[in-house]
Amino acid sequence: MSHLLFEPLTLRGLTFRNRIWVPPMCQYSVESLDGVPAPWHTVHYGAMARGGAGAVIVEATGVTPEARISAKDLGLWNDEQRDAFVPIVDFLHTQGAAAGIQLAHAGRKASTYPEWGTDQSGSLPESEGGWQTVAPSALAFDGLAEPHALSEDEIAEVVAAFRASARRAIEAGFDFVEIHAAHGYLLHEFLSPLSNTRTDSYGGSPENRARLLLEIVDATRAEVGEDVPVFVRLSATDWTEGGLRLEDTVEIAGWLKERGVDLIDVSSGGNVMAKIPVGPGYQTTLAAGVREGSGLPTAAVGLINEPFQGEHILATGQADAILVGREYLRDPNFALRAADALRFDIDYRPAQYHRAYN
Repeated sequence: MSHLLFEPLTLRGLTFRNRIWVPPMCQYSVESLDGVPAPWHTVHYGAMARGGAGAVIVEATGVTPEARISAKDLGLWNDEQRDAFVPIVDFLHTQGAAAGIQLAHAGRKASTYPEWGTDQSGSLPESEGGWQTVAPSALAFDGLAEPHALSEDEIAEVVAAFRASARRAIEAGFDFVEIHAAHGYLLHEFLSPLSNTRTDSYGGSPENRARLLLEIVDATRAEVGEDVPVFVRLSATDWTEGGLRLEDTVEIAGWLKERGVDLIDVSSGGNVMAKIPVGPGYQTTLAAGVREGSGLPTAAVGLINEPFQGEHILATGQADAILVGREYLRDPNFALRAADALRFDIDYRPAQYHRAYN
């Protein structure tokens, strides 16, 4: 008996061995505060690849120093960082997983204390190593410092930074890249009317608010070539009156499809404080809506933690792949366990763990 979770998926020149993927999850584990991956990252990502994941997407990685959420985040703005990713990517490949990286700019939600390792929260003051944040408009996120509104020249520099990071990602050996345009970070801030009150060509109409994202997609495609898949993570709704709605996101996804994007990683929220109806698979209907409305493949994410749940999402056409986050943190062998639960024989179970699963 076949199972959709373990059917290969091909996007452009890349075939994923299955459809159980690891989403980008911030680890706040950079040791030297220079954005260079540490031994932690090799073990963390390597374990999940060895555990059967079809793809592993490295966490939100800053395209400039100021693009990081915190000083403990990864970066890909220089060649030292690129070179440090090479052995990580190589190991993922030896374990059979496709290697992806999420390129990001945190915008007005940058320069914060890391989520753990400190009892402080909020914006990190410049006196403690923080920096001036930027955004489409000088509107602060709740509880954080007021950002600087980017000029058009500064917006062009953001596009150039994404392009340079995309080039370094391919040089490091990554198989695909994901552009982070969700969760209230810079590109989402431009997309949402709740955070973008500009009156120039980057504000106002939906087309203008999407202009920066589309320019970054064009620049990324120019760097990675035609064979490399490009994903975009979108927040399908702001869960707030006057914010982005699913129908808006479907329209944006249509524009991204025209620009050669291969898959939408569908999440939600994060741009303003909102009441979100969280529960198992609470975002899968959003993934289904984007998939149906745009014709693009989607990946579903959000409290997907059980093999039969994942199989159901694919079998009912809600998404083309599932992104398993917290459950993969709890169990790096999730895909192997899923194969066992579904009684599906795979040929990439590590020999060292044969006894544990048979």
